[in-house]
Amino acid sequence: MDLFDHALKQQMKTDAPLAARMRPRTLDEYVGQQHIVGEGRLLRRAIEADRLFSSILLWGPPGTGKTTLAMAIANHTQSHFETISAVLNGIADLRKVVADAQERRKMYRKRTILFVDEVHRWNKAQQDALLPHVENGTVTLIGATTENPYFEVIGALVSRSRVFQLRPLEEGDVRELLTRALADRERGYGTRAVQVDEDAFAHLIHVANGDARNALNALELAVESTPPSMAAGSAQGAGREGVIHVTLEVAQESIQRRAVLYDKDGDAHYDTISAFIKSVRGGDPDAALYWLAKMLYAGEDPRFILRRLIILAGEDIGMGDPMGMVVANAAAQAFDYIGLPEGIFPIVHAVLYLSTAPKSNSATHYFKAFDRIEKEGVGEVPNPLKDGNRDAKALGHGKDYIYPHDDPAHFLPQQYLPKNLLGTYFYNPSQVGYEAEITDRLARWRAAQRAALGITETQTIPDLSEAEIREIKGKHKAQ
Repeated sequence: MDLFDHALKQQMKTDAPLAARMRPRTLDEYVGQQHIVGEGRLLRRAIEADRLFSSILLWGPPGTGKTTLAMAIANHTQSHFETISAVLNGIADLRKVVADAQERRKMYRKRTILFVDEVHRWNKAQQDALLPHVENGTVTLIGATTENPYFEVIGALVSRSRVFQLRPLEEGDVRELLTRALADRERGYGTRAVQVDEDAFAHLIHVANGDARNALNALELAVESTPPSMAAGSAQGAGREGVIHVTLEVAQESIQRRAVLYDKDGDAHYDTISAFIKSVRGGDPDAALYWLAKMLYAGEDPRFILRRLIILAGEDIGMGDPMGMVVANAAAQAFDYIGLPEGIFPIVHAVLYLSTAPKSNSATHYFKAFDRIEKEGVGEVPNPLKDGNRDAKALGHGKDYIYPHDDPAHFLPQQYLPKNLLGTYFYNPSQVGYEAEITDRLARWRAAQRAALGITETQTIPDLSEAEIREIKGKHKAQ
C-alpha cells in the first residue's frame, strides 16, 4: 500500500457513516445477542480461545450485528481473516481466496477464516464451489444471511456449519449504542456539544425496531442536519458554535417510519402471511387486522392478500358459510375497481367477515376422492349417467336415467358412483354454520339411495392429514 492508498483509507474511515465508524471492534464492545455471545456461551468461549474450527452461519434481521460479530472474531483470531461479499464477488474471487489459503496453510501452517457476507445471494453453483474447501478445512466459513439458511443455503453447507440465530436488539441495547455514539470522542460525537431530548431519544430507539444501523443512521441525520445554536450574548453570525439540540420534532423527521422487516421474497414475508391466514382461520379478527396492517404498511401488494383470502374462503370457510367466497371475490373486484387508499375498506370487510364466519374445511374432502382414484384407478361411469345424445340407440347410453326434477321433492335415488364404490362416502358435512343444515338432508338422501339400490355396506372415508392434502395439492400443481 503506497502513501496515497493509506491516506485514502484513513479518509474513508473518517468519512464513513456513523454506523460504520461505531461498529464494535471487540466482544467486550459488542452489544446484544447474549444468548449466543454472553459470558460462558459456546461461541464466545470459542472466539476468546481462538478455537473456531467449525464453520458457522449467522442468521438474523438487518442491523442485529452479524457483520460486527464477524469483525470481532477477526480481531480476536490469530488466523488469517478474509472477507468477501456474495453480492459483489463470484467464483473467480473465491478461487483466489482458496488458492491463497492453501498456500498460507502450506507455507506458514496458518488457518484462514473466510467471512462471506449475504451468503444466501450466491446461487447453488457458487455455494457448491465453496463446499469442498469448507469440507477439507482449507477455510473456516463464517456466513452471514438475513434469510433462513435452511432454505437459502445448500443443505451440505448447513450440515457442515453451526447455525446461530441473531434477534432484533432490545431497546436497552439500542439505547446503549446511541449513548456510546454521543460520548465517543474518536468515532462519534464526543467532541461536539449534542443535546438529545429524552423524548427524541426514545423515539429514535422505539422506531428503529431493534435495528442498530437504522438507529445510528437516524441519529447521524438528526445531528448533521441540525445547526448549532449561537452562544448566549454573541453577535449574530459572529459567536462560537453552541449546542446541537435534537428535539422530538427533529427525531421524527430523521426516522419517520418504523423499520419493518419485510422482504417480499424472504422469511418475513412468508411468516407474516402465514400468521395472517392462521389468524383468520382461527377466528381472531384482531390478530388478522394486525398482520394485515403490517403487510400493507410494509408495501405488500393488496392483490396478493386478496388472492390468499379467496383461497382461504374456499378451503377454510367453505360450506360453513358459502357467502365467504362471495365476499372474498367481491372484495377483490372492488379493489381492482377503486384501488388504494379506499380499496382498503373492501379488504378489511373481507378479513372481518372471514375471521368471524363459521369455519368448515369440508372442501378438502375432494382429496379423498383424488387419493382413491390414484390408488385404485378410475371406475367405469354407470350406464344411466353416460351421455345419451350420441350412443343411446346403438349402445343404450343414458338408459334408465331418472330426471330428479320430475319428482316434486326434486330428488330421486339412483346410482351415481361406479358399482364398486356404492356406499362409499367421501363427504362428511360438519355441524357448523350453513353446513349443519345439510347434515339431515344428506342423511335422508343417502338412506333412500341405500334402500333403492340395495346397499348393505357403507364406508365413510376418513379425513386425510394436512401433510397428505399438501402432497396431493402438489400433484395438481405439477399437472
